[in-house]
Amino acid sequence: MQYFVNVTLTGLTEGMVYSAFALALVLIWRSTRIVNFAQGSMAAATTFIALALIQAGQSYWVALVVALLSGLLLGAIVERVVIRPVEGGPELNAVIVTLGLFVAIQAAIAIVFGSAFQSFPTPFGLEGFQIGDNRIALTPNSVWVIAAVLVTMALLVVLFRFTRIGLAMRASAFGQDVARLLGVRVGRMLTLGWALAAVVGSLAGLLIAGGEFVYPAYMDSLIVFGFVAAVLGGLDSPIGAIVGGLILGLALSYVSGYVERGSALVNVAALVILMVVLLVRPGGLFASSTARRA
Repeated sequence: MQYFVNVTLTGLTEGMVYSAFALALVLIWRSTRIVNFAQGSMAAATTFIALALIQAGQSYWVALVVALLSGLLLGAIVERVVIRPVEGGPELNAVIVTLGLFVAIQAAIAIVFGSAFQSFPTPFGLEGFQIGDNRIALTPNSVWVIAAVLVTMALLVVLFRFTRIGLAMRASAFGQDVARLLGVRVGRMLTLGWALAAVVGSLAGLLIAGGEFVYPAYMDSLIVFGFVAAVLGGLDSPIGAIVGGLILGLALSYVSGYVERGSALVNVAALVILMVVLLVRPGGLFASSTARRA
């Protein structure tokens, strides 16, 4: 029983990290209808900025704030300088650009910060809580991860459902011409969407880095799992991103914990889950159904 609890708690924590990255992808999609494959390398860049500050003697929280602000600025610059010139053309062009940007940023990280593995600190302890005679796989840092993702999700839901800026961002994504006629500054909304998504991605990068070794490509696996989580929940649903990340985290944890040589099958399991979702419900579990009138 204790082993099951520990496997479940591990999956819950990992799933929350997947959810955070999925939220960043959902935010980009809701704002611009583009899947940003460079999100992972952008998050890695801000994580290394935070690590440099910590190594220079700054606190974790100062580094966190600077990393999030760096993500905000990086997202805005990427949209304005790299994505804006290809907007309005075939959607595949923007996807290809993000793939190229992914490689370029990762190479820049290696040049500036080096390719060596470096330890990233955590704001809270990594020792599991003691319950009676048993120690469970839930640490103070895991609680921080879960709380950070839930708060971020709540803020995004409020933004898109209850604020004029959120509605303007969605209008800019779904119908730019109509949005302009309604007085929406479409260009600014698109830039804001990329900037906010980069902030959420930066948070995901910091959460997964805590207590681990970081290197230029440390976000590669999270890109895959975050994308699967976003598709699983639905690319247009922040709540779906959370649920999708949790389902994926728990499923992969059970595969790794209970299947023989399960750790080697984790990537295969993620692929199977993605294929099943695309076959059964292509829009994701929380996709909104659309009605058509004849």
